Amino acid sequence: MYSFRRGHAARNRWLVRNVLRPQFQGEDRLVSTKIPADLLITDCRELLTISGVDDGPRIGPVLSELAILTNAAIAACAGRVVWVGHDPEKDISLLSPSVEISAGGAVVSPGLIDAHTHPVFAGTREMEFEMRAAGKSYAQIAAAGGGIVVSVAAVRKAGHDDLLVAAQHRLDRMLHYGTTTIEAKSGYGLSVEDEIKMLEVIRELDRTHHLDLVPTVLAGHEFPPEFRDDHDGYVRLIVEEILPVVARRKLAEFSDVFFEEGVFTREQTIAIQKKAKALGLALKFHADELTDQGGAALAAQMQAVSADHLEYISDNGIQQLADAGVCAVLLPGTAYYLDLNRRPPARRMINAGVPVALATDFNPGSCMTESMQMVLNMACVMYKMTPAEAFVAATANAAYALNRGRDIGALSVGRQADLVIWDAENYRQIPYHFGVNLAQVVIKKGKVVS
Repeated sequence: MYSFRRGHAARNRWLVRNVLRPQFQGEDRLVSTKIPADLLITDCRELLTISGVDDGPRIGPVLSELAILTNAAIAACAGRVVWVGHDPEKDISLLSPSVEISAGGAVVSPGLIDAHTHPVFAGTREMEFEMRAAGKSYAQIAAAGGGIVVSVAAVRKAGHDDLLVAAQHRLDRMLHYGTTTIEAKSGYGLSVEDEIKMLEVIRELDRTHHLDLVPTVLAGHEFPPEFRDDHDGYVRLIVEEILPVVARRKLAEFSDVFFEEGVFTREQTIAIQKKAKALGLALKFHADELTDQGGAALAAQMQAVSADHLEYISDNGIQQLADAGVCAVLLPGTAYYLDLNRRPPARRMINAGVPVALATDFNPGSCMTESMQMVLNMACVMYKMTPAEAFVAATANAAYALNRGRDIGALSVGRQADLVIWDAENYRQIPYHFGVNLAQVVIKKGKVVS
């Protein structure tokens, strides 16, 4: 048996015990009506189950329904939730070995889900950060040789192991801050060899790290230097070479394209995404971030799973997303980091019935944060989402933005046991704070991992 202290030094709020129970010869377990479990968390002042989302994401007024149980407990076995309720002594039989955790009157929620990240890259771009602080625009930085091409050059020089080790540290931070699943994009290789290299790193990280990674091929992120004067030639490379190799080797679940003025045109985006869809990949879009190009409407028409960014989405785009049930993944950290005045109309999207999710957009150029806790705060401050809406957008709805809506993002029987115990007495205190880490115990697939 062991225990450790977390939270305030004066309080032993999280008591964790490894329990070994002697097994008696001839013991007949079949006569017991109790539910076997190898993990039990008790003394949850607020247990945010967010149950009732098996048939789709929360939209409209129900976006704020957290399905909270007070003074509750939760049990898991073999990485899955097996019981949620109030009287574990009556209903639960702990196996040997097992782990018992007293949450000490804290808040327990599903693990946070980051539905848009770029975690695999080489080098950093703090010089661009300094240039922005001095008043330089995105265009001026790009003209000075900055931007995505800097990361492309660094990734092309880096080996597989270099990218792997660097990304592991970033994932460790994400996990420490309560994130248990992320979407992970390529997009800094922009060649057959280097896009595959990035996706192979993502695959290995998914296999070896506690975090689950959902892979997306983003070959349509920018035009590489060798195709600076032949954009259509690069689109052909994506369609004829990169996407077929990715699909054949099952290296990605999604295809994404940066559909924006000065990057990929509507026709180029359609060509890439039609090919991706024909190869069995689901679709995502970087849409309407810097200008209204009709990206949200195109995402709806092509039956994408999500459209992301959306600062310049039109009323027509909002309605089309709502009608098609396409998730809007909003990225408040990017607007903050780039000091953009434009913000996506989150409240209009919610009122229209668009499924809204949240993500960090973690990347080396425009949003260098691994903390979904910061995103919760920003969504409340910048988008005027309520704390409850932000929590659902960062859990259940984010799961649907990754085609994982029936397995993670909520705490009901049968779902994966991904949980966070928070240093908070009610859920509102979590987005109310910013710049600190309130995640005290992180559990992934029923195991304490941070």
